[in-house]
Amino acid sequence: MKAFTFQAPPNILFEAGASSRLAETVATYGVERVLLVTDKGVRNAGLTRAAEASLTKNGCALTVFDEVEADPPSHVIERAVAHCRDNEIELVASIGGGSALDTAKLVAYLARTPDRLDDIYGVGLAKGQRLPLLLVPTTAGTGSEVTPISIVTTPTTEKKGVVSPVLIPDWAILDPELTLGLPAPVTAATGIDAMVHAIEAYTSKHKKNPMSDQLARQALALLSANVRAVCMDGSNLEARSQMLLGSMLAGMAFANSPVAAVHALAYPIGAIFHVPHGLSNALVLSQVLRFNLPEAEALYAELAPIVDPKTEGLPVSQKARLFVDAVAAICRDCKVPASLADVGIGAGDLKKLAEDAMKQTRLLVNNPRDVHYEDALAIYTEAFGNRAAA
Repeated sequence: MKAFTFQAPPNILFEAGASSRLAETVATYGVERVLLVTDKGVRNAGLTRAAEASLTKNGCALTVFDEVEADPPSHVIERAVAHCRDNEIELVASIGGGSALDTAKLVAYLARTPDRLDDIYGVGLAKGQRLPLLLVPTTAGTGSEVTPISIVTTPTTEKKGVVSPVLIPDWAILDPELTLGLPAPVTAATGIDAMVHAIEAYTSKHKKNPMSDQLARQALALLSANVRAVCMDGSNLEARSQMLLGSMLAGMAFANSPVAAVHALAYPIGAIFHVPHGLSNALVLSQVLRFNLPEAEALYAELAPIVDPKTEGLPVSQKARLFVDAVAAICRDCKVPASLADVGIGAGDLKKLAEDAMKQTRLLVNNPRDVHYEDALAIYTEAFGNRAAA
């Protein structure tokens, strides 16, 4: 067996209503000045209300930064860091989607060190200490609450990652009640995002390991079995709980066995056209899976019975193709847009997307099949549909 390293948060709390008792966890750190990082949509929806009341009631000097934007731009993160320093914050908590959690990770780190954001893009460059960090997701998708990764949109609209174990939080607090109000389109996109994490972790060329494999398989089982149900009935707390758990397990898997070409091709879609990250993944998912078949056939065949039990016992090549079909069927059933054109991308944009995707070398190196510019362009063209030939 190959040597491997596996890293995860030291503490995970999974409980309906857990966010309303956030102060109990904060109290263990003996701090007073707490920063809550979120966005206006989450706050206006009332998802932070119970946590804010809990913290205030227990004597915390609470400061709220609710200016997080989707695909967080670097200037927003830097503003949040300044806010943190100005208020002499002692602990950072975040309630929100992946953008809020990613922002909070960097705020907790940059507020404590002299490092500049521009200096820590890449793997392992953030080496200092950070403030105590508690993360509470409101979507079952990114898994950011358990990963050492923060994704930032630079002033040139390029997406860059900061990857370091120091970004792994002290506590991941999962409260499925916070996901009950997610609209069906967001539920679908984030759920499929989590499925992508599991699939790409299982097939990653580098750092694939037995622990990530088991987590990825369990995550895919939970997510594929429940994503249709939560899209049809968002009030189903048990299905929401299964999705949130699956998302976290997938996050732990890809944190240690990195994602690949689906994410690499999704990033430019989000950065340039402001398409939500989960939807960006879904728009190229089937095409990348088909592209990968020559190299990933055996691994896709192993995953096939998890998503479609009827594939058990079939030949490997048939199982692999049916796996790709089953994932595509989930996207259709959850009413995910079928084409890049459906989200406002034109045929003339595809070359720029392919050029930007090729910059994602940190991710492309993990893909089971090598991706060149011509491949990326062909994948985008297929995802665009027949309109691309017009």
